Amino acid sequence: MQILADYFPLLLFFIAFKWQGIYVATAVAIAASVAQIVYFWWRRHSVSPVHALSLVIIVVFGGATLVLHDETFIKWKPTVLYWLFGAILLAGRVFWRRNLISGLLKDLTLPEPVWTRVTWAWTVFFALMGAINLYVAAHYPLDTWVNFKVWGGMGLLAAFAFAQALFISRHLPEQS
Repeated sequence: MQILADYFPLLLFFIAFKWQGIYVATAVAIAASVAQIVYFWWRRHSVSPVHALSLVIIVVFGGATLVLHDETFIKWKPTVLYWLFGAILLAGRVFWRRNLISGLLKDLTLPEPVWTRVTWAWTVFFALMGAINLYVAAHYPLDTWVNFKVWGGMGLLAAFAFAQALFISRHLPEQS
């Protein structure tokens, strides 16, 4: 159920785009993101920083798309989100000497060098995802970009998360 709540705005964006185009889809994504946050509050779930940040970015970039009637801004939204995630991980590692991912995965006990490698891998992944999104947005038709944003982005994220899980599993302490 949580995964449906997490991807609710994205899936509604995709359906609305196929049905009515980019501007209706953008408005639907903004409304769905607000509804997502309201749902989390109503269910007394904490609103994660990821969801809060995503809401702010969709309101700003989606709002600019609607007000200026320019699809460029909504195309930038995934890149801005990816690069912010990467920048947060980078800043945590470089300036505060913390591996923020280890804080998200508190139940795992791993050596510090492993957490460092995981953090750097995610930082690079987010940088590349942002760059790939910009490339697809600039060089392919809008329909291709939407398909990439929804299915390609989710697929690459799932594949990378799976690869990271395999890497982490090699370094978990032995169970006795």
